[in-house]
Amino acid sequence: MQRISRVAIALFAFVVAGGPALAVDRVKVGTSGLALLWTFIDAGTKAGTWQKYGIEPERVEFAGDANMQQALTAGSVDFGFGSGPGMAYHSKGVPAVAVAAVAGPPYSFVLMVRPDSPLKTADDLKGRKVGVTTEGSVTQWLVRELSRQKGWGSNGIVDLPLGTIRTQFVALKAGDLDASVTTVETSLTYEAEKEGRILLYFGDLVKDFHAHVAFARVEHIEKNPDLVARFLRGWFATVKHMKANPDFIVREAAAAMRYPEAIIAKAMDGQFKMLSDDGVFNPAALDKISKSFVELGILAEEPDRKSMFVDTFTPVKP
Repeated sequence: MQRISRVAIALFAFVVAGGPALAVDRVKVGTSGLALLWTFIDAGTKAGTWQKYGIEPERVEFAGDANMQQALTAGSVDFGFGSGPGMAYHSKGVPAVAVAAVAGPPYSFVLMVRPDSPLKTADDLKGRKVGVTTEGSVTQWLVRELSRQKGWGSNGIVDLPLGTIRTQFVALKAGDLDASVTTVETSLTYEAEKEGRILLYFGDLVKDFHAHVAFARVEHIEKNPDLVARFLRGWFATVKHMKANPDFIVREAAAAMRYPEAIIAKAMDGQFKMLSDDGVFNPAALDKISKSFVELGILAEEPDRKSMFVDTFTPVKP
Protein backbone atom coordinates (compact mmCIF):
# COMPACT_ATOMS: atom_id res chain seq x y z
CA MET A 1 0.00 0.00 0.00
CA GLN A 2 2.82 2.39 0.90
CA ARG A 3 4.52 1.67 -2.46
CA ILE A 4 1.26 2.30 -4.34
CA SER A 5 0.78 5.61 -2.52
CA ARG A 6 4.24 6.77 -3.51
CA VAL A 7 3.62 5.85 -7.13
CA ALA A 8 0.28 7.68 -7.07
CA ILE A 9 1.90 10.80 -5.63
CA ALA A 10 4.68 10.69 -8.22
CA LEU A 11 2.16 10.25 -11.04
CA PHE A 12 0.09 13.17 -9.72
CA ALA A 13 3.19 15.40 -9.64
CA PHE A 14 4.04 14.34 -13.20
CA VAL A 15 0.55 15.25 -14.47
CA VAL A 16 0.44 18.59 -12.63
CA ALA A 17 3.83 19.57 -13.97
CA GLY A 18 2.75 18.66 -17.48
CA GLY A 19 5.47 16.05 -18.04
CA PRO A 20 9.05 15.35 -17.06
CA ALA A 21 11.12 18.19 -15.61
CA LEU A 22 13.48 19.89 -18.07
CA ALA A 23 17.11 19.01 -17.42
CA VAL A 24 18.95 22.01 -16.00
CA ASP A 25 22.27 23.24 -17.37
CA ARG A 26 24.28 25.18 -14.82
CA VAL A 27 26.30 27.87 -16.60
CA LYS A 28 28.68 30.56 -15.40
CA VAL A 29 28.00 34.01 -16.77
CA GLY A 30 30.64 36.73 -16.68
CA THR A 31 29.57 40.37 -16.49
CA SER A 32 31.76 43.34 -17.32
CA GLY A 33 31.71 46.01 -14.63
CA LEU A 34 28.94 47.01 -12.26
CA ALA A 35 25.93 47.70 -14.49
CA LEU A 36 22.28 47.98 -13.61
CA LEU A 37 21.37 45.54 -16.39
CA TRP A 38 23.33 42.68 -14.86
CA THR A 39 20.95 42.60 -11.90
CA PHE A 40 18.43 41.16 -14.39
CA ILE A 41 20.34 37.86 -14.34
CA ASP A 42 19.71 37.07 -10.67
CA ALA A 43 16.26 38.66 -10.77
CA GLY A 44 15.39 36.37 -13.69
CA THR A 45 16.29 33.35 -11.58
CA LYS A 46 13.99 34.58 -8.83
CA ALA A 47 11.21 35.20 -11.37
CA GLY A 48 11.66 31.72 -12.87
CA THR A 49 12.37 32.85 -16.45
CA TRP A 50 15.70 31.02 -16.82
CA GLN A 51 14.30 27.77 -15.46
CA LYS A 52 11.75 27.61 -18.28
CA TYR A 53 14.64 27.01 -20.66
CA GLY A 54 16.61 24.66 -18.46
CA ILE A 55 19.24 27.25 -17.51
CA GLU A 56 20.65 27.97 -14.06
CA PRO A 57 23.02 30.95 -14.35
CA GLU A 58 25.75 31.77 -11.85
CA ARG A 59 26.90 35.35 -12.29
CA VAL A 60 30.61 36.22 -11.98
CA GLU A 61 31.47 39.93 -11.95
CA PHE A 62 34.66 41.27 -13.55
CA ALA A 63 36.25 44.72 -13.46
CA GLY A 64 35.99 45.20 -17.22
CA ASP A 65 35.80 43.64 -20.67
CA ALA A 66 39.47 42.57 -20.73
CA ASN A 67 39.14 40.59 -17.50
CA MET A 68 35.92 38.96 -18.64
CA GLN A 69 37.41 37.99 -22.00
CA GLN A 70 40.34 36.38 -20.16
CA ALA A 71 37.83 34.30 -18.21
CA LEU A 72 36.10 33.28 -21.45
CA THR A 73 39.50 32.28 -22.85
CA ALA A 74 40.31 30.20 -19.78
CA GLY A 75 36.88 28.55 -19.86
CA SER A 76 36.07 29.68 -16.33
CA VAL A 77 32.83 31.23 -17.64
CA ASP A 78 30.55 29.94 -20.42
CA PHE A 79 28.86 33.17 -21.44
CA GLY A 80 29.55 36.85 -20.97
CA PHE A 81 27.85 40.23 -21.08
CA GLY A 82 30.10 43.11 -22.08
CA SER A 83 30.34 46.24 -24.22
CA GLY A 84 30.16 46.59 -27.98
CA PRO A 85 33.89 47.38 -28.28
CA GLY A 86 34.52 44.05 -26.51
CA MET A 87 33.57 42.39 -29.80
CA ALA A 88 37.15 43.05 -30.97
CA TYR A 89 38.65 40.44 -28.67
CA HIS A 90 37.60 37.52 -30.89
CA SER A 91 39.92 38.91 -33.60
CA LYS A 92 42.70 38.90 -30.99
CA GLY A 93 42.31 35.17 -30.45
CA VAL A 94 39.71 34.95 -27.69
CA PRO A 95 37.67 31.74 -28.25
CA ALA A 96 34.37 33.53 -27.69
CA VAL A 97 32.25 35.68 -29.97
CA ALA A 98 29.22 37.97 -29.76
CA VAL A 99 25.96 36.08 -30.31
CA ALA A 100 23.32 38.73 -29.59
CA ALA A 101 22.93 42.47 -29.25
CA VAL A 102 21.72 43.20 -25.72
CA ALA A 103 21.35 46.98 -25.77
CA GLY A 104 21.53 49.82 -28.27
CA PRO A 105 22.20 53.49 -27.41
CA PRO A 106 24.36 53.81 -24.26
CA TYR A 107 21.79 55.08 -21.78
CA SER A 108 23.82 53.37 -19.06
CA PHE A 109 26.30 56.26 -19.14
CA VAL A 110 26.04 59.97 -18.44
CA LEU A 111 28.46 62.87 -18.12
CA MET A 112 28.50 64.28 -14.61
CA VAL A 113 29.89 67.65 -13.43
CA ARG A 114 30.08 69.38 -10.06
CA PRO A 115 26.84 71.08 -8.91
CA ASP A 116 28.50 74.51 -9.17
CA SER A 117 30.25 73.79 -12.47
CA PRO A 118 30.18 76.59 -15.05
CA LEU A 119 29.65 73.93 -17.74
CA LYS A 120 26.06 74.09 -18.98
CA THR A 121 26.02 72.16 -22.28
CA ALA A 122 28.26 69.91 -24.37
CA ASP A 123 29.45 73.01 -26.22
CA ASP A 124 31.38 74.03 -23.09
CA LEU A 125 33.54 70.88 -23.04
CA LYS A 126 36.21 71.81 -25.58
CA GLY A 127 39.65 71.38 -24.01
CA ARG A 128 38.14 70.24 -20.69
CA LYS A 129 39.41 67.26 -18.67
CA VAL A 130 36.98 64.35 -18.43
CA GLY A 131 37.50 61.24 -16.33
CA VAL A 132 37.02 57.78 -17.89
CA THR A 133 37.65 54.31 -16.50
CA THR A 134 40.52 52.81 -18.51
CA GLU A 135 42.40 53.04 -21.80
CA GLY A 136 40.44 51.33 -24.56
CA SER A 137 37.18 51.39 -22.60
CA VAL A 138 33.74 52.27 -23.89
CA THR A 139 33.76 55.30 -21.55
CA GLN A 140 36.86 56.63 -23.32
CA TRP A 141 35.29 56.03 -26.72
CA LEU A 142 32.14 57.92 -25.72
CA VAL A 143 34.14 61.02 -24.82
CA ARG A 144 36.02 60.88 -28.12
CA GLU A 145 32.81 60.35 -30.06
CA LEU A 146 31.28 63.39 -28.36
CA SER A 147 34.34 65.43 -29.33
CA ARG A 148 34.01 64.29 -32.95
CA GLN A 149 30.32 65.13 -33.03
CA LYS A 150 31.10 68.66 -31.87
CA GLY A 151 33.61 69.03 -34.72
CA TRP A 152 36.68 69.12 -32.47
CA GLY A 153 38.30 65.89 -33.66
CA SER A 154 38.90 62.85 -31.44
CA ASN A 155 41.02 64.76 -28.92
CA GLY A 156 39.11 68.01 -28.59
CA ILE A 157 38.16 66.88 -25.08
CA VAL A 158 40.93 65.55 -22.83
CA ASP A 159 40.01 62.07 -21.55
CA LEU A 160 41.86 60.89 -18.45
CA PRO A 161 41.73 57.18 -17.48
CA LEU A 162 41.43 57.15 -13.69
CA GLY A 163 39.86 53.79 -12.90
CA THR A 164 36.79 53.44 -10.72
CA ILE A 165 33.90 55.87 -10.63
CA ARG A 166 34.68 56.59 -6.99
CA THR A 167 38.25 57.64 -7.88
CA GLN A 168 36.89 59.87 -10.62
CA PHE A 169 34.41 61.46 -8.22
CA VAL A 170 37.17 62.33 -5.75
CA ALA A 171 39.16 63.96 -8.57
CA LEU A 172 36.05 65.79 -9.79
CA LYS A 173 35.27 67.10 -6.32
CA ALA A 174 38.89 68.26 -5.87
CA GLY A 175 38.74 70.19 -9.15
CA ASP A 176 41.23 67.94 -10.95
CA LEU A 177 38.51 67.00 -13.45
CA ASP A 178 35.89 69.09 -15.19
CA ALA A 179 33.54 66.15 -15.74
CA SER A 180 33.33 62.38 -15.38
CA VAL A 181 31.69 59.56 -17.34
CA THR A 182 29.65 57.58 -14.82
CA THR A 183 26.74 55.15 -14.71
CA VAL A 184 23.31 56.73 -14.63
CA GLU A 185 22.31 55.31 -11.25
CA THR A 186 25.52 56.59 -9.62
CA SER A 187 25.09 60.07 -11.07
CA LEU A 188 21.44 60.24 -10.04
CA THR A 189 22.52 59.39 -6.49
CA TYR A 190 25.15 62.14 -6.44
CA GLU A 191 22.62 64.54 -7.96
CA ALA A 192 20.05 63.71 -5.27
CA GLU A 193 22.71 64.38 -2.62
CA LYS A 194 23.63 67.66 -4.38
CA GLU A 195 27.17 66.45 -4.97
CA GLY A 196 26.91 66.21 -8.74
CA ARG A 197 24.87 67.27 -11.75
CA ILE A 198 24.11 65.34 -14.93
CA LEU A 199 25.22 67.37 -17.95
CA LEU A 200 24.13 64.92 -20.66
CA TYR A 201 22.99 61.38 -21.40
CA PHE A 202 25.21 59.60 -23.93
CA GLY A 203 22.23 57.62 -25.20
CA ASP A 204 20.79 60.88 -26.54
CA LEU A 205 23.95 61.47 -28.59
CA VAL A 206 25.02 58.03 -29.81
CA LYS A 207 22.14 56.34 -31.60
CA ASP A 208 23.71 53.61 -33.76
CA PHE A 209 25.62 51.60 -31.18
CA HIS A 210 25.51 48.43 -29.13
CA ALA A 211 26.29 49.43 -25.58
CA HIS A 212 26.06 45.79 -24.44
CA VAL A 213 26.30 42.43 -26.21
CA ALA A 214 26.19 38.78 -25.17
CA PHE A 215 29.20 36.51 -25.78
CA ALA A 216 29.40 32.71 -25.96
CA ARG A 217 32.42 30.43 -26.06
CA VAL A 218 33.02 29.09 -29.58
CA GLU A 219 33.15 25.59 -28.10
CA HIS A 220 29.50 25.86 -27.07
CA ILE A 221 28.45 27.36 -30.40
CA GLU A 222 30.03 24.47 -32.33
CA LYS A 223 29.33 21.53 -30.00
CA ASN A 224 26.23 22.55 -28.08
CA PRO A 225 24.28 25.19 -30.04
CA ASP A 226 21.09 24.21 -28.19
CA LEU A 227 22.66 25.43 -24.94
CA VAL A 228 23.48 28.80 -26.54
CA ALA A 229 19.97 29.09 -27.97
CA ARG A 230 18.34 28.29 -24.62
CA PHE A 231 20.64 30.70 -22.80
CA LEU A 232 19.65 33.53 -25.12
CA ARG A 233 15.97 32.62 -24.92
CA GLY A 234 16.28 32.70 -21.14
CA TRP A 235 17.87 36.16 -21.22
CA PHE A 236 15.30 37.68 -23.58
CA ALA A 237 12.46 36.06 -21.65
CA THR A 238 13.92 37.75 -18.58
CA VAL A 239 14.01 41.11 -20.37
CA LYS A 240 10.38 40.66 -21.44
CA HIS A 241 9.35 39.78 -17.89
CA MET A 242 11.15 42.78 -16.38
CA LYS A 243 9.59 45.19 -18.86
CA ALA A 244 6.18 43.80 -17.98
CA ASN A 245 6.92 43.96 -14.23
CA PRO A 246 8.95 47.14 -13.64
CA ASP A 247 8.16 47.29 -9.93
CA PHE A 248 9.68 43.84 -9.45
CA ILE A 249 13.00 44.60 -11.16
CA VAL A 250 13.28 48.00 -9.51
CA ARG A 251 12.87 46.37 -6.11
CA GLU A 252 15.34 43.57 -6.91
CA ALA A 253 17.94 45.87 -8.48
CA ALA A 254 17.73 48.38 -5.63
CA ALA A 255 18.34 45.63 -3.09
CA ALA A 256 21.21 44.13 -5.10
CA MET A 257 22.98 47.45 -5.72
CA ARG A 258 22.01 49.07 -2.40
CA TYR A 259 20.50 52.14 -4.02
CA PRO A 260 17.17 53.80 -3.14
CA GLU A 261 14.28 52.43 -5.21
CA ALA A 262 13.44 55.95 -6.42
CA ILE A 263 16.92 56.26 -7.97
CA ILE A 264 16.73 52.84 -9.62
CA ALA A 265 13.23 53.54 -10.96
CA LYS A 266 14.46 56.71 -12.64
CA ALA A 267 17.57 54.99 -14.02
CA MET A 268 15.54 52.03 -15.26
CA ASP A 269 13.66 54.19 -17.76
CA GLY A 270 16.82 54.48 -19.85
CA GLN A 271 17.61 50.80 -19.50
CA PHE A 272 14.21 49.79 -20.86
CA LYS A 273 14.67 52.29 -23.70
CA MET A 274 17.95 50.79 -24.90
CA LEU A 275 17.29 47.08 -24.29
CA SER A 276 16.91 44.85 -27.34
CA ASP A 277 13.91 42.52 -27.45
CA ASP A 278 15.36 40.03 -29.94
CA GLY A 279 19.16 40.38 -30.06
CA VAL A 280 19.36 41.42 -33.72
CA PHE A 281 22.57 43.28 -34.66
CA ASN A 282 22.29 46.75 -36.21
CA PRO A 283 24.61 47.06 -39.27
CA ALA A 284 25.15 50.79 -38.67
CA ALA A 285 26.07 50.07 -35.05
CA LEU A 286 28.53 47.37 -36.16
CA ASP A 287 30.20 49.84 -38.51
CA LYS A 288 30.62 52.37 -35.72
CA ILE A 289 31.88 49.73 -33.28
CA SER A 290 34.36 48.39 -35.83
CA LYS A 291 35.85 51.85 -36.20
CA SER A 292 36.09 52.12 -32.42
CA PHE A 293 38.47 49.13 -32.32
CA VAL A 294 41.09 51.17 -34.17
CA GLU A 295 40.21 54.41 -32.40
CA LEU A 296 40.80 52.80 -29.00
CA GLY A 297 43.94 50.96 -30.08
CA ILE A 298 42.41 47.52 -29.54
CA LEU A 299 43.13 46.50 -33.16
CA ALA A 300 45.49 47.94 -35.75
CA GLU A 301 42.81 47.82 -38.45
CA GLU A 302 39.12 47.13 -38.77
CA PRO A 303 38.31 43.40 -38.86
CA ASP A 304 36.17 41.45 -41.29
CA ARG A 305 32.59 42.00 -40.07
CA LYS A 306 32.01 38.23 -40.12
CA SER A 307 34.60 37.81 -37.36
CA MET A 308 32.77 40.19 -35.02
CA PHE A 309 29.62 38.21 -34.35
CA VAL A 310 27.48 35.14 -35.03
CA ASP A 311 23.87 35.84 -36.00
CA THR A 312 22.60 32.29 -36.37
CA PHE A 313 20.82 32.57 -32.98
CA THR A 314 19.01 35.85 -33.73
CA PRO A 315 16.32 37.04 -33.78
CA VAL A 316 15.57 35.44 -30.42
CA LYS A 317 11.97 34.60 -29.61
CA PRO A 318 11.45 33.72 -25.91
